[in-house]
Amino acid sequence: MTETDKPVLITKKEWEKKMQESEISTLDMNKLIMEYLVIEGYKEAAENFSSETGLAPCVDLETIQERMLIRNSIQNGNIQAATELVNELNCELLETEPELFFKLKQQQLIELIREGKIEEALEFAQEELAVKGEEFPELLPELEKTMALFAVDLNSCSNSSPKLSHLDSAIAHNPDIPEDIEQLLGYKQRQKLASKLNSALLAAQNQPSESRLPSLLYLLVWSQKLLQSDANFPKIVNFFTGDFEYPSEPSSKKPS
Repeated sequence: MTETDKPVLITKKEWEKKMQESEISTLDMNKLIMEYLVIEGYKEAAENFSSETGLAPCVDLETIQERMLIRNSIQNGNIQAATELVNELNCELLETEPELFFKLKQQQLIELIREGKIEEALEFAQEELAVKGEEFPELLPELEKTMALFAVDLNSCSNSSPKLSHLDSAIAHNPDIPEDIEQLLGYKQRQKLASKLNSALLAAQNQPSESRLPSLLYLLVWSQKLLQSDANFPKIVNFFTGDFEYPSEPSSKKPS
């Protein structure tokens, strides 16, 4: 690397001077934090933050608790309880969001199959999901994918670990099952549904469905990586504490 190719050195003093010159509103920062706490469901933290800053939350904080109960129910596989809670919180949501309603019913079917309740699952599929498939043809591929779980051989799990459900064990004993079918049983499937429902509930309250704070942090990481090829500058190395790593600066001592 030639002298002209060397990364530009930005000293700690220069960096801090630029930071002080930047116009960042404390109110805007507080709003970002409050938005994150509300969307992610940190009710107590939102209450404390509101008390400390004097910033009123943009929603009734009691609805946070209700949204978190719904999210936890889905993540624990209790879809019926989640559906009932949704209807208590917003009785019109599932009527106006047919795809979301289908996803809830789909997950409820998956949980029944997971528990080995095959007859109940078949009846549920015919009464609840088949109708939705006829009403909304675009949902049929998802329905067909879910129905493929009925073809999994549950008899293969007779000597399986007691920690596994019948269906999980059968999947483990059958490596030929397509990945997209297998993914229906993963914990991420529940998480995706919980996140989608949380976003829909927030949108129904005229609130942002996603917090801007994580996106800004990703942007910061990306910007640092982009800049470091051309400059040696103070980098944030710990986003929890705000610690910086400062570049080595040339010695100011003159040779004797």
